[in-house]
Amino acid sequence: MRIVSLVLRVMPEQIPTARAGLEQIPGVQVHAEDFDAGRMIVTVEDGADYSVADSIIAAHKVPQVLSATLAYEFNGEHAEAFDPALTTLQPATGVQPCH
Repeated sequence: MRIVSLVLRVMPEQIPTARAGLEQIPGVQVHAEDFDAGRMIVTVEDGADYSVADSIIAAHKVPQVLSATLAYEFNGEHAEAFDPALTTLQPATGVQPCH
């Protein structure tokens, strides 16, 4: 299972038309619309007859969509194989905090 979340930029007055176009794409669900900022939050989930990549490209090609930013990605195929005890990441030392 693969799921991604996208932040889409759309002209505010075109959000309803963009929603209609996005809802025709396999695996795409619209979760939030911000008419003031011209943003939409959508998720894309894979399916038997289509790939997430194809649906992301189709969402970006909706005429009203100005840009698409990948905000989150989950790939369930590798979730069970992850063992936090095997990570080699260590906290940074000697780094000054940004304030």
